[in-house]
Amino acid sequence: MAARGHVQDHNDRRLRPIYDYLDNGNNKMAIQQADKLLKKHKDLHCAKVLKAIGLQRTGKQDEAFTLAQEVAILEPTDDNSLQALTILYREMHRPELVTKLYEAAVKKVPLSEEYHSHLFMAYARVGEYKKMQQAGMALYKIVPKNPYYFWSVMSLVMQAISAQDEKLSQTMFLPLAERMVEKMVKEEKIEAEAEVQLYFMILERLGKYVEALELIRGPLGEKLTSELQSRENKCMMLYQRLQRWPESNALAHKLLIKNPDDWQFYPAYFDSLFHLIDQSWSPPEEGEHCPEGVVHHTISEVIRFVEERIRDEDDKHSRILRGPYLARLELIKRLRERGCSEASLLGDPMELMVQFFEKFGDKPCCITNLKLYLHLLPAEQHHQLINRLSESVPLGEATNGGFSFPDDTDALQRHLCVHQLSRALGLQHALSTDQKLRLIEELKAHYRHGLKFGENALKTELQFSDMYCLMAAHVYVDLWTDTGDEGMVWQALGILQEGLSNSPSNAQFKLLLLLLYCRLGAFEPVVDLYSSLDAKHVQHDTIGFLLTRYAESLGHFSAASQSCNSSLRFFHSNQKDTSEYIIQAYKYGAFEKIPEFIALRNRLNQSLHFAQVRTERMLLDLFLEADIVLSLEDSVKAMCLSAEEDDIPWVSMRDNRDLTVFTCWDPHHRQLTDEHRRQSLEEESVWLRIRSLTLRLLASLAALMHSTPQQNSEISNENGVGEKSSVFSSLLTELQETLTTTQLAEKHTQYPLLGPPSTRLSSALSVGSCQCQVAALQLSLHLMELDSAGLDESLELQTQICNCFKSLVVQLQEMLKKSKGDLLEMKEKTLKVHPSLLENLVLFVETMCIVLWTASYCAKVLRPLKSSLQKKKKKKKDANTATPLVVCGFQDLSVGLHDVLNQALDQIREQENNITTHTLSALSLEGNTQAEASFTKASLDKVQSSYLHSLQEMGELLKKRAESIRNLKI
Repeated sequence: MAARGHVQDHNDRRLRPIYDYLDNGNNKMAIQQADKLLKKHKDLHCAKVLKAIGLQRTGKQDEAFTLAQEVAILEPTDDNSLQALTILYREMHRPELVTKLYEAAVKKVPLSEEYHSHLFMAYARVGEYKKMQQAGMALYKIVPKNPYYFWSVMSLVMQAISAQDEKLSQTMFLPLAERMVEKMVKEEKIEAEAEVQLYFMILERLGKYVEALELIRGPLGEKLTSELQSRENKCMMLYQRLQRWPESNALAHKLLIKNPDDWQFYPAYFDSLFHLIDQSWSPPEEGEHCPEGVVHHTISEVIRFVEERIRDEDDKHSRILRGPYLARLELIKRLRERGCSEASLLGDPMELMVQFFEKFGDKPCCITNLKLYLHLLPAEQHHQLINRLSESVPLGEATNGGFSFPDDTDALQRHLCVHQLSRALGLQHALSTDQKLRLIEELKAHYRHGLKFGENALKTELQFSDMYCLMAAHVYVDLWTDTGDEGMVWQALGILQEGLSNSPSNAQFKLLLLLLYCRLGAFEPVVDLYSSLDAKHVQHDTIGFLLTRYAESLGHFSAASQSCNSSLRFFHSNQKDTSEYIIQAYKYGAFEKIPEFIALRNRLNQSLHFAQVRTERMLLDLFLEADIVLSLEDSVKAMCLSAEEDDIPWVSMRDNRDLTVFTCWDPHHRQLTDEHRRQSLEEESVWLRIRSLTLRLLASLAALMHSTPQQNSEISNENGVGEKSSVFSSLLTELQETLTTTQLAEKHTQYPLLGPPSTRLSSALSVGSCQCQVAALQLSLHLMELDSAGLDESLELQTQICNCFKSLVVQLQEMLKKSKGDLLEMKEKTLKVHPSLLENLVLFVETMCIVLWTASYCAKVLRPLKSSLQKKKKKKKDANTATPLVVCGFQDLSVGLHDVLNQALDQIREQENNITTHTLSALSLEGNTQAEASFTKASLDKVQSSYLHSLQEMGELLKKRAESIRNLKI
């Protein structure tokens, strides 16, 4: 053994330089060093694997895989080779190969705890729960340690969770897991908290709540110490599921005496009260009310209890807790909902809100707390409440502008809270235009005054007065949406840019700027704004739609490609990362987290945003590269895109968008509703289906191009053309049905500005993009028919095809007309934008690409048909035979497409000239300070630059497409 260890040390020293090169990213040197070592030591398998890692990282995947397999076939058992192969296979996204490695290693070294452990984790990476169960038990037999036994138990639980048949879970997997744990309980071998947690999880999933309650309240429950109040929380949950309302009430009552600010127990306390009232429950005449103690089963007892908690707080000289005061308002709300007259015993909600404001108005949470209960006030008390609260705010002497300012941050927060409540009650929305402009001046004055309190703040800290700035922008946006005056939105951009210069880390400024720029059709400034948000992990899924929705539709193709790629990197790494989280959870016994990790992985795999980004990225790649960099066939092949397979989980698809990411103080009737959310999801799903079908149709078209058309139908079927045309036909029918059945375009649902953005569906239908694309793809089917029939006996079909050719050119011209006009328009020294024209132009560009691919397919079909006809002419020596109708029609199509494309390029140049001739300095920025005007001017410049960038990218793409038209010769 000593000799073997000596050899191992020597090998480690030899391999160390290769490891260092790989760690430093110097892969070429790692390969060279490995080659040198292999010349001297041919049997040093690890060096070969390290070379394979270097090859993999330099893009030579096939060579790397071949080299790795040479070592894997030998079934190595040395740690270095096994670990290196594991790293390589994980980088190749082939975790299933790691299981084969360790299966072989375990057979050769059956008593190795390490190899058995690695085998278990390898199975965990690929989700082989049954094999994990077996590997865990095999490991426990070799080394009888509790964690290994419970690995096996948890694997049974995972089989239950992942089983398609719920009955199988409840009758086989979970009962077996329960028996395995019970065995350890009887033998008194339970050692760790994780083991008790796992037992609880099994009982809970089996619906054995009584047994779970006994477990928590018994001696094993004492091991649950890692979380604060873990036992109490679990007991409360079980009481509610068992509908043991007396115990639930008594436990909540006890816990609230201990901590009257723990809000989670107030709802449980009130819920249990009303259940007891509904059941006419009364306590027993003798003995305790229930095992948890005294039960409050009448409204008067609960009112007395809440008021006692408030008295305790009122008598305190130290920090006052908000919980009891909010509990009083919550109880009023619930009593009113049930029509209970006792609600009046707790007091007038307005007076209670004034009291709450007096105690907690200097806290930023005051507005979020009170907003929940504003509906308790009748409309006539709204102004009264605001007046009462305003009177209690300590402000200094009025200045020349007529505004009074707070002397400290506490007074500032109180004044700000009054304005926030005023907006939440709808009072700001009811103001006239002049009153709103006066309000904006007040908010801006308070914002700038409040900056003095944060003079020494770090760049990462927010200014105390930031919310004034944000609210001023909201009022500007109100004026813009209500009056249509675009000067208001430029002012909003200016004030937000000013706010961002003072608070570079304020996410709400960035989000609102991002939204406004996108609504104005300017995507260029959005890229840096989104990047500075520094979205982390799951936020790529929850707020990524803010970026990806507009990038392509506003003509920023390269930025769209980058934004899609960054989103996809997150989704693709999710699978690998989740496996690592699961492995760590097994290692550290955090069993209750494993189902959560699996649920997260499923949630992300089934994400609507993931499906959208994947589809749009592939379409974008085709628009930018197919028939420019590679042929359509090669582009589709490089994407591994299959027309037959639909990998979008339509049934289980989840909408993970965070539609509440914007700070909003609007009254309830102006906020996003559940109906809005439902309609938005429906609209997004329909648009995704249209885009997905379009993508698959293009893949199918590429497959038809690849299998060169043959007039002989037998050869055609041998080449699979018949099957491919059948796939194409069925996909086209599905796309047509989707377009004809959708009613969404006619609804034109108006979502709140801070709600979800509308899709491009309505624009695509109104401009005729979808219809033109379908017509172009339908043309491919007619060409397939012509290919089967031949040119001799297909005059009617040729006439139909020629009509389609003409129709396509007309449709493209109509689309181009709908994107004609001034994108930026100067009106009375105010800049007006027309982002819809930009979106229409992008739809035209996309449609042009699809028409050109279809035309390219037509050329491929017609070339051999024309050639065949010419051969027949030569044989018959008939020089007078007229050119077939379809060939003439196709030549007209080529000329027509060339003309339309030139018109589009001329239109783009005209629009570019129009934008560059605008002198933005001539715009009216009245009423602004010099600094504010400079921020507004900077925003205008960004919009102008973005529009130019969009037009340039579209122009460049169309110029490249001109080459495709030149190749349309038969």
